[in-house]
Parts: sequence; structure tokens; C-alpha cells
Amino acid sequence: MNILHLTLKKKWFDMILSGVKREEYREIKPYWRKRLLNKKFSFIHFRNGYAKDALSFTIEVNGAYRGLGIVEWGAPAGKEVFILRLGEIKERNNPCH
Repeated sequence: MNILHLTLKKKWFDMILSGVKREEYREIKPYWRKRLLNKKFSFIHFRNGYAKDALSFTIEVNGAYRGLGIVEWGAPAGKEVFILRLGEIKERNNPCH
């Protein structure tokens, strides 16, 4: 089971956690090519920022591909990106409580 670890800004973190945003986007650049191409991830572990007590959750990945994303969900207009299709939330972590 491979887990991709990603950090998100609060807006995107909250939208995914609430079920509104069903995809996550990454630019097609050498860094993301190396991390994503020819790899299969079962889950993504999202953190809300870099604080040691940041909220986090783990969610299923239901596929990854290249394409045009939804601008309202953070994709750049008219620019192809890596699209990570998100599934069911498997675990939530709130270290403050």
C-alpha cells in the first residue's frame, strides 16, 4: 500500500474533507513527474499546513491522469495538470483534541 503525502492550504483541505472537492491537482513539472509517473498510490495523506499539530486525513485514490481540472477547485484555466481522483476518507487525525 503506497501513500502519497501532500500538504494543502486550508481552503482546499476543507473542501476535500467536506466532500465538495473530489480531485487534487499538481502541475506538470519535473518534480511532480518524478513523484507521480509510473507509480500507483492507494491513498493520499493530506495535512493542513506544516505545523506539528496540523489537522490531517487519509483518503483513497481512485485514479490519476493528465487533463484539464476544475478551476473552482484550484486548477489553472486552460492548462493541463496531473489529476488525482479522490475516493472515500479512511482516517481523520485531529492532534489537538
